Amino acid sequence: MTLLLIYEALEADQLRLMDDVTVSEHAASMGGSQVYLEPYEVQNVETMIKCISIASANDASVAMAEHIAGSEEEFVARMNEKAKELGMMNTNFVNCCGLDADNHYSTAYDVALMSRELITRFPEVSNYTTIWMDTFVHTTKKGRSEFGLTNTNKLIKSYKGITGLKTGSTSIAKYCLSATARRNNMDLIAVILAAPDTKTRFAEAAKLLNYGFANYSVFVDDNKDIVIEPVAVAKGVSEYAYGQVKDEFSYLCSSGRKPENIRKEIVLYDKVVAPLTTEDKIGDIIYYYENDKIGSVDILASEAIKKAGYFDCLKKSLKKYFVAYN
Repeated sequence: MTLLLIYEALEADQLRLMDDVTVSEHAASMGGSQVYLEPYEVQNVETMIKCISIASANDASVAMAEHIAGSEEEFVARMNEKAKELGMMNTNFVNCCGLDADNHYSTAYDVALMSRELITRFPEVSNYTTIWMDTFVHTTKKGRSEFGLTNTNKLIKSYKGITGLKTGSTSIAKYCLSATARRNNMDLIAVILAAPDTKTRFAEAAKLLNYGFANYSVFVDDNKDIVIEPVAVAKGVSEYAYGQVKDEFSYLCSSGRKPENIRKEIVLYDKVVAPLTTEDKIGDIIYYYENDKIGSVDILASEAIKKAGYFDCLKKSLKKYFVAYN
């Protein structure tokens, strides 16, 4: 969740990868997994992301939380707000690094939800979560020293198609992992909680991913080549509205289901009434597996159409009159 909020701040131009981040005494005091940042040490945002993604650095997590929100407490409030937004109904954050604390909890399903949000909206996170080894330089009053980073996710070296994502372990939570992988244009997430040892979490995650890739395939239709007929517009400055497909369509086919049995139908409205915006529907693309409906995608107006005024109506009438007269 900390990484997700960091990437949202980057997306909103609230910070940049090369921005400097000053480490507070509070951030430097974090226990558990850390990269031994010192009070008042300065590192850039990208280095902090590397430390969090590769080495599970609690000190870097808190430093970033304070940099973005002013305090860890405010950042945690934003984490919980985002959790509610994502439908994570059984999660409550107390800190931004996952260390054991009263009333700090989550579930496998909720971890999967925020993992999906992170890799779907910000796939570039894999550029960091798949780094096996790296280094960065501590620059403090004591001088400069190089520090090595080694990925805590051992699947990076052993699992085909791995894209991340994050390990975690404490004395109470035991050994946990959200593992993400991509094969044949399909992304899967496997979440393991409370494994008795580190080897078990990787083995169980690999089993789950293997099952998914062996038994499922994904059908994706980007609708790039689709032809959409214009729809008549009443009371508008234009007589017709042209359409654009809002999203691509994807469907998870279980074992035995063949993508070639999926068909689609374009269903357009008979008429729409102005004014129209590019958020207004003019129809749907409906998908069927054989005869069962499996989903739909909105067709939206490709251009805004204003409501016709008196002179617009007069102009239309005159145009029709002269066309008919000729």
